[in-house]
Amino acid sequence: MTKPTADELNVSRETFERLESFVDLLEKWTVKINLVSRASVSAIWSRHIHDSVQVYRQGPETFDHWLDLGSGGGLPGLVVAILAAESPAQKMVTLVESDGRKAAFLRTALRETAVPGRVLCDRIEALPPQGADVVSARALADLNTLLGFAFRHLRAGGIALFSKGVTWEKEVETARLEWRFSLEVLKSETEEGSVILRIGDIARV
Repeated sequence: MTKPTADELNVSRETFERLESFVDLLEKWTVKINLVSRASVSAIWSRHIHDSVQVYRQGPETFDHWLDLGSGGGLPGLVVAILAAESPAQKMVTLVESDGRKAAFLRTALRETAVPGRVLCDRIEALPPQGADVVSARALADLNTLLGFAFRHLRAGGIALFSKGVTWEKEVETARLEWRFSLEVLKSETEEGSVILRIGDIARV
């Protein structure tokens, strides 16, 4: 996928310009630190931006707090913050990243794109419960581990959105040994065989 237009992504001109600024920063910083794989930089709009946009659009229409875990290069968390900024209602987007250099990138990206958000440079398990409406993560950990994080940081009635590759069914099977949860499997628009898992009602077995 070549660089899309604002209309193709169905976003405003202002939001698209912010996405462009973010992509520029991501490309520049990836030369110095490993934010995304070098091989995927040439497909950054399809592999990373469009992929993050679809995660955002599987979330609730309204939310007070979105928590992105292991944000790294800001995918999907920084894209979520940019898209959420279109809403007239103030929404909290929190990006959690334990690597200090990546956390510095995230703070720079928030500042340069002029969108609200906060960065917590800490380990996920060390944070106090966040009471988030939505928890997201991409390429962070196996589903069993992610469910533990979501169970700790989601408010009652909140949802988790986890991007997963072709082994997702095995991960779900393994996770059900320790967790009960509702599950909606959403096919990825950007990568064959990949899915977004929309999960709620998380409880220990």
